Amino acid sequence: MKEDKDNIRWKEESRKFVGEKISINEAVENMRNIVNELEKIRIKTPEGYARRSVREDRDSR
Repeated sequence: MKEDKDNIRWKEESRKFVGEKISINEAVENMRNIVNELEKIRIKTPEGYARRSVREDRDSR
């Protein structure tokens, strides 16, 4: 067990860990930004679209 501890490159492992955490945090922040932008978009669907879509799906079975 002692030999394993000596073989670990702590500096390298620490940098790798911190780098991964930073990447994850950046990805989460990017996703939040994307969701916020998508929530701002209002998409108008034509009148009766949902009704027609449900009927079409139901009739196709």
